[in-house]
Amino acid sequence: MRIALLGTRGIPANYGGFETFAEELSTRLVARGHQVTVYCRERSSAVYRGVRLQYLPTIRHKYFETLAHTFLSTLHLMTHRADVALYCNGANAIFTLGPRMVGIPVALNVDGLERKRKKWNRLARSWYLFSEWLARFCPTVVVTDARAIQDYYHARYHKESTFIPYGATVGKVASAGVLAKLGLEPGRYFLYVSRMEPENYALEVRQAFETVSTPCKLALIGDAPYAEDYIRRVRDTRDPRVVMPGAIYGEGYHELGSHCFAYIHATEVGGTHPALIEAMGRGALVLYRDTPENAEVASTVGIPFEPEELAAKIKFVLEMNEPDRDHLRHRAMDRARERYSWDAVTDAYERLLRGISATR
Repeated sequence: MRIALLGTRGIPANYGGFETFAEELSTRLVARGHQVTVYCRERSSAVYRGVRLQYLPTIRHKYFETLAHTFLSTLHLMTHRADVALYCNGANAIFTLGPRMVGIPVALNVDGLERKRKKWNRLARSWYLFSEWLARFCPTVVVTDARAIQDYYHARYHKESTFIPYGATVGKVASAGVLAKLGLEPGRYFLYVSRMEPENYALEVRQAFETVSTPCKLALIGDAPYAEDYIRRVRDTRDPRVVMPGAIYGEGYHELGSHCFAYIHATEVGGTHPALIEAMGRGALVLYRDTPENAEVASTVGIPFEPEELAAKIKFVLEMNEPDRDHLRHRAMDRARERYSWDAVTDAYERLLRGISATR
């Protein structure tokens, strides 16, 4: 098949979950003999690991960057036809009509309930809500990556969707070069990874950790465009145990997940969060904010917490005996292997895209 992937920042992945998803899926589909084009916002080489990269410009603006780029990508797709298209981000629902009008079937991965994010103003939240409604009929099929989001679309809009989870690589990496650069020791730091935005609660994680007496450190990994004021608040600390290097990708990111004492997942909004599954795949001891989406992923293999409980839960895991901690780590890795392998995710998308392509 000729497959187009739109709605992300592009690959190589150097931003967030959708970009990692685009890289992991597209490269695997190419390895299976498909021709895949990923639309990108940053200029790069023409081909990456066999995937064709189509660069198009955009408007660098918090509220219009995604929509402007997807609009231009859609115009290009309609004149450079593919057999099937996969769009990411529910805000792009309206653009899936264009390819369908020229006979290109479209799958839309809606992600989570983006309108709940604190960073959006009223107009942006209204657009996301309107896009949820548009997803009922604009794309050929809707993909949800969490059962809780699948249930939401069914209950609110009577919309059936195809559940395909996010994926993760399973297994620790032996190297630890990035730890030395950050002043971290294997097994002696808590890890937090997310975009530095208010609904991801990096500030609250830092504040809770600072109340706990421990020689362990806290590595807050992440960045975000258009969030300078919030990031400044997160960085406003004199605690020498807190390490905040910004965003880290690739091997360094894998090393951090492989060697942490525990991983803290505080995100409130969204579907299946990539960083949570990836931490499980690396065998991390997981503490997760108790939301339906997070519990769906880490229930029985992690330790849930409410925001006001985080400091107490940090103390709890520090006081656990090592066999109990190791038991949870092994169960987390096993769960990631059984439920969230990238090969299984690719199988599911290949079946879906082949199926809707056959309906043209």
